[in-house]
Amino acid sequence: MRELWVCQLGTVEYGEALALQERLRAARQQDELPDLLLMLEHPPVYTRGRRSGPGELPMGEDWYRGRGIDIFETDRGGKVTYHGPGQLVGYPIVRVNDVLGYVRTLERALVVALADEGVPARARPEDGRDYTGVWVGERKIASIGIHIARGVTTHGFAVNVENDIQPFEWIVPCGLDGVRMTSLIAETGRRGGAMKCFRRRAAWRVAEALGCRQRLVSLARLESRAGSAVGVR
Repeated sequence: MRELWVCQLGTVEYGEALALQERLRAARQQDELPDLLLMLEHPPVYTRGRRSGPGELPMGEDWYRGRGIDIFETDRGGKVTYHGPGQLVGYPIVRVNDVLGYVRTLERALVVALADEGVPARARPEDGRDYTGVWVGERKIASIGIHIARGVTTHGFAVNVENDIQPFEWIVPCGLDGVRMTSLIAETGRRGGAMKCFRRRAAWRVAEALGCRQRLVSLARLESRAGSAVGVR
């Protein structure tokens, strides 16, 4: 069985994570690395995707930055979303042939991981691409946005675990007016402490969905195989 190398990184600034993904993607394109998955959290940041348009940040960029939330333009699919502490972000850097099939695979993996936690989530492919991600009823709990270059993915998924939902209410999340966001702790009634268990469970389910056996590796191992280094705190 193929291996999926899984690296738990803790909290990483968004710009550092972009640079790391680019370096690891180049190494994967050259077969210096196997398929891998970065698991991390970000400080508060809004990211805009390739389909982002005007009006998604209605307060104006200075207003958000004044509240300590950075803003990044990205090359991933989708529209604007929020990342922050307590939200699990996963960046699979893997070879794919079927882009839509890969997105559906990520959705299925997250649905199963959430079911393991007692959350009855679902994907909504029948509702169109604006509804890509994972939902609990009409509430969105996970977002997915990817980019593929020379057959290798970057970006990935974000699952609301125990993060503050308020910053989603200051934007038009995923370009959907009136969408309500939710989190694992909101759906289960827990007070916190869910991240440690869920990040392990999510990595296992993603590896399983990709037909791989997960192998935990350090950032130093990735750097040595890729022939480059980047600082992560």
